[in-house]
Amino acid sequence: METTLQLTIDCSDPQRLVTFWTEALGYVPEPPPGGHATWRAYWAEMGVPEAELPTDAGETPESIIDPAGRGPRVWFQEVPEPKAAKNRVHLDLKVGGGRDVPLAVRTQRVTTKVERLTKAGATVLRITDEPDMGHYAVVLQDPEGNEFCVV
Repeated sequence: METTLQLTIDCSDPQRLVTFWTEALGYVPEPPPGGHATWRAYWAEMGVPEAELPTDAGETPESIIDPAGRGPRVWFQEVPEPKAAKNRVHLDLKVGGGRDVPLAVRTQRVTTKVERLTKAGATVLRITDEPDMGHYAVVLQDPEGNEFCVV
């Protein structure tokens, strides 16, 4: 049996994170399956009780997919409680190109991506600039405070 990966991110505002993470990852909102007008309509046909769905849940996509089909599906699951502590798992957006790329080029690629993401709602937490180790990375938070790195 094949194992596939879905990344689920708990949040209070799925639409805000769909918008942010489509920009961050180059993904697209996932259309509802089977020709349904909305995910809510799909869930209703599947028998999900209306009482289990938050107001407006599924009226617009709450998941994103890699248009090339290589990366995992990401679902933004609405939950009532706010984020309370540091993530135990985080994403690394690897935009630099790896150690075969000169550090100055990697640094510029990271900086360019960070600038785009801060305009989209991210907050920079810290910059790790260690030229003696050939390392440059930026730790950010998405609009709901989930930490991730751009390297």
